[in-house]
Amino acid sequence: MKKTVLFCTGLSGSGKSYFIKNILPKDTFYNLKSATTRQMRVGETDGVEYYFRDEKYFDEEKFATYLFVNEKFWKPGDKKWLYGVPEFEIREHWGQNMVYDVIQPKYVRQLISWFKRRDWRRVYDFRVLWFMPPTNNFEIAKARQNMPNDIDVRKQNTCNMDDFKTAHVKIDHIVTCNPNLIAYDDHLRAFLNSVAQYTK
Repeated sequence: MKKTVLFCTGLSGSGKSYFIKNILPKDTFYNLKSATTRQMRVGETDGVEYYFRDEKYFDEEKFATYLFVNEKFWKPGDKKWLYGVPEFEIREHWGQNMVYDVIQPKYVRQLISWFKRRDWRRVYDFRVLWFMPPTNNFEIAKARQNMPNDIDVRKQNTCNMDDFKTAHVKIDHIVTCNPNLIAYDDHLRAFLNSVAQYTK
């Protein structure tokens, strides 16, 4: 039976992290961690939320995804705001269900293409959840900002139907999920339960 890579895709404050921590069946999916050049926030631990690294690491390590999120605003001498899933992070958890929290569909396509190039699609299925609402929650984003041009970068992010079409990514489920409203359809519930059953 194939394992699943589950993509939680949506803008800042749409509920992706809440969903992964509180709604996904416990111990069913490994949460893929990205490396990042951003500063560690209060309460974060290296190797838990992210691998906090410098730019040199991104030049030397092999990555399955690569995000240069402040590229539009970057000038020589500025710090690059980089994210990416190191290849070792996937290889070390080979054979497990995986979940990937990512804003834009083009990065979903990056990871799917990485699996395809290695003929690993025979081992994994891919499921994509689109988290609504399709707008940034800047009240949440403001509390998180810790990089130059943070809010400007977030404002340029989009995650709409055109983005999915351009990236050739199929949406499996649309999810409304936040601490005050947890709503997901029976089809999604059945999918999550079925994955939980496979891993028992």
